[in-house]
Amino acid sequence: MDSRTHVLNILNYGDFNSMPVWHWGLWPETRTRWEKEGLLPADLPEHEFFQADPLPPNIPVEFGLYPPFPEEIIEETDEYKIFRQQDGVVARDWKNRSSIPHFEDYLLKDRKTWQLYKEKLQPDPGRIPSNLKEIARQRAECGKPVFINVGSMVGWIRDWMGVEALSYLCFDDPDLLQEMVDTVSDLQCWVLDQVLPHATAHIAWGWEDIAFKSGPLISPNIFKNIISKGYKKIAAKLHSYGIKYYLVDCDGMIEPLIPIWLDAGVNIMFPFEIGTWEADPFTIRKKFSRDLRIIGGFNKLVLEKDRKAIDAEIEKRKPLMADGGYIPMPDHLITPDTPMANYQYYLEKIRNLRF
Repeated sequence: MDSRTHVLNILNYGDFNSMPVWHWGLWPETRTRWEKEGLLPADLPEHEFFQADPLPPNIPVEFGLYPPFPEEIIEETDEYKIFRQQDGVVARDWKNRSSIPHFEDYLLKDRKTWQLYKEKLQPDPGRIPSNLKEIARQRAECGKPVFINVGSMVGWIRDWMGVEALSYLCFDDPDLLQEMVDTVSDLQCWVLDQVLPHATAHIAWGWEDIAFKSGPLISPNIFKNIISKGYKKIAAKLHSYGIKYYLVDCDGMIEPLIPIWLDAGVNIMFPFEIGTWEADPFTIRKKFSRDLRIIGGFNKLVLEKDRKAIDAEIEKRKPLMADGGYIPMPDHLITPDTPMANYQYYLEKIRNLRF
């Protein structure tokens, strides 16, 4: 069977006897290390070198700020630059190390500044690729499952105004938070209506990053009473076009949000960071039933150790693989302390699994 049928059979608890072998990505420092350990030059895609598949292709549409804010350099040295990003946030970004930038100021602060963002979250033909029909043809013929990105309900808002301001907003002005979620979700539904009559997608891919290692950054009650309304709206739109699978990419300890997502129509969690909150994906599956699918959920930190540790981690995940609804991948980018040989060993073990 082709990759598309294979993946969809797994997600649908159908017939399969092996796992996809997907290569997501590396920290730049990992790439630097592996170049010394035999990784081929940049002119060969990493997934080809590792004889793995990249993440499936998507249909490129613009759900975010359109047009973006102009980027503006405020200060620059040999070590860093301070600049206003295209999302309006002032960030300090280091030049010689991989790190999340330090965010120094936020443009989105209140109802007045929200209007600047709301104006950039409106329907516009420029959000849709002019060659959509050609893209749709290519995706239909590629033999792989096709993603369509559906943006974020609250992760973007967190980015645009910062965690502290979002925390206050949840209680000081929940009506404004609801307006933000409605604006974003209405736009996403509009984009889907422009694209899906002309192109077939199999999985919708959303993003949040709204949790840290001990729990969500936002109250589950707020998430249920406000944020989930946006998810429900998008899930209904996806179902109207026959798309059964709605994935959310959220780092951190997400368990308190899982039942809310499931109730709102989200049914795939990624990357399911085992190393962050020491979760057992199989236990979580039993708790929330087969409605919950998982992509990821393999503790990337064991790849830093040895083959025995890798074997033990694979053994932990095999019952969930066999059950279906689960595609194993390291639960985030591969770390610089990982020997390339360990990663190759992991890929080969996954490649040779049979059920």
